[in-house]
Amino acid sequence: MYDIESLYTATSVDDAVRALAEDPEAIVIAGGTDVLVKIREGKFAGAHLVSIHELHDELDGVALAEDGTVEIGPITWFHHVTTSKVIQDTVPVLGETCDTPGGPQLRVSGTIGGNICNAATSADSASTLYAFGALLDVKGPNGVRTIPIEEWYAGPGKSTKERNEILVKIRIPKDHYEGFTGHYFKYGKRRALEIATMGCCCLVKLSPDKKTVDDIRLAFGVAGPTPMRARSAEEQVRGMAVTDAVEKIGELAAADTNPRDSWRASKDFRLQLIKEMSKRSFVEAARRGGAEL
Repeated sequence: MYDIESLYTATSVDDAVRALAEDPEAIVIAGGTDVLVKIREGKFAGAHLVSIHELHDELDGVALAEDGTVEIGPITWFHHVTTSKVIQDTVPVLGETCDTPGGPQLRVSGTIGGNICNAATSADSASTLYAFGALLDVKGPNGVRTIPIEEWYAGPGKSTKERNEILVKIRIPKDHYEGFTGHYFKYGKRRALEIATMGCCCLVKLSPDKKTVDDIRLAFGVAGPTPMRARSAEEQVRGMAVTDAVEKIGELAAADTNPRDSWRASKDFRLQLIKEMSKRSFVEAARRGGAEL
């Protein structure tokens, strides 16, 4: 059973912000694929819910702004991110990423915004959006502010978004994705309906002759308590020959991360995953960029 004390359906973003401000116990629900599970587990007993599920005009869909920024509404289903022509033409690796959570039923009910707002390091979209340096616009009683994704995560399951703020837009500026090709690698014990044991996204920008790494972004989920970039590894790989980077990137990434032991996987196993997934993701991203490997 679901222990829900009240459910308010917001008529606009401003209405939702007002409802959250007036009720200090209220929490937002959209697709419900995370919130309802937590309620059923007893974590939000007597929940006061503010639904933004119907705010399609304000919070749903994918668009390309005049300056080339990719703009994604937070209540956009994973499936609609994957199939968006804008996503396929600009940041296709994000579309591929959004085709990995859960199974087909979840991907037409779960939202990309919910995946971010639960602030889990294992969230499938987290490492890819982290690699792209996504900008997250939130609206609260004091107006709209932008939180760079690097400043979003405050710890396991915690974000810097205030309780009475709503995520209203996910933005990826053109200079964050132009010229990059990428690959997302999810490792789990099965191919679907699985939480990531490790997630890895690699974005690569190659030199004109496709033999040198001009730029690279390497991001992980579950390599630490929050999503993270392997920044030291990135710095060392920039300017390196692609063939040399293939051989070195795994060890460099492992030295840059600090996964933990848990019931789902040991630290040593996760370090091995980081080494192998970094290499495989880099190789595929570089091939997509025209490298001969």
